[in-house]
Amino acid sequence: MNHLKTYMLLAAMTALFGAVGYLVGGTAGMLIALVIAAGMNLFAYWNADKMVLRHFRAQEVDPRHPDPRVQAYLQDTLMLAERAGLPPPKVYIIDNPQPNAFATGRDPEHAAVAATSGLLGLLSRDEIRGVMAHELAHVKNRDTLTMTVTATIAGAVAMLANFALFFGDRDRNLIVGLLIMLLAPIAASLVQFAISRAREYEADRIGAEIGGEPDALARALEKIEAYARQRVNMDAERNPAMAHLFIINPLAGRGADNLFSTHPNTKNRIAKLSEIARRFGRPTTSAAGPWGEAPRRTRGPWG
Repeated sequence: MNHLKTYMLLAAMTALFGAVGYLVGGTAGMLIALVIAAGMNLFAYWNADKMVLRHFRAQEVDPRHPDPRVQAYLQDTLMLAERAGLPPPKVYIIDNPQPNAFATGRDPEHAAVAATSGLLGLLSRDEIRGVMAHELAHVKNRDTLTMTVTATIAGAVAMLANFALFFGDRDRNLIVGLLIMLLAPIAASLVQFAISRAREYEADRIGAEIGGEPDALARALEKIEAYARQRVNMDAERNPAMAHLFIINPLAGRGADNLFSTHPNTKNRIAKLSEIARRFGRPTTSAAGPWGEAPRRTRGPWG
């Protein structure tokens, strides 16, 4: 159902692009804007992983890392990737007190996953496995490609809308041009956000299948949501366009499951995961990892 919803939303965005292109500059103007937007997003597609990891100052995990939590995080992620039939991803850690995680990379062969020190300090081992299974589901589903295509069309719509007052039909009513310029990018963004929310639900479902612990992922989401609202992620605040990458919206105080949200409501996600857990017939597992009960702290694994 989530796949079908994604395809329908992509079709709606494509139709929106065609309509705006026709209103602004006919076929020629539409094609020019698409080529420019595609070029920009193609560059981002090939380089986005490096840009994102550098922006958040992510460090690749050394297998000889002295902290057993970090070693367990690396080992479990590689184990889950093998279980999912994926090539081993590069595994990173970000020294940030806000608990969160994301996946990046243009395809499964060039994938990278990253978790913050806050996440490793907050969650138990099984909950961390649940989070990383979710991120590997994004890799398996090639969501990076889906969101790149979405961003290409959204960018083209915005570009066409900006051209409306300068290259449109001179005889068109000025008010119509202004409406296109203002409303078309908003409509494209709404569709883009809806696709992002659909991909999060799908990653939860596939992640539950990969990890086999939907209840652990549900507990992790609940903890991350509660703590993320108390910890400001300055790197994410400086570049809000990257917010959709994370498992939970990293922007402080932002709502969820509304038209302008990149993430579904966490309570809705937990409810769906609870249904999956019941189908699995699994009892609720302990929240304690190999280092005991997960400590409630804000400092990272370096002390």
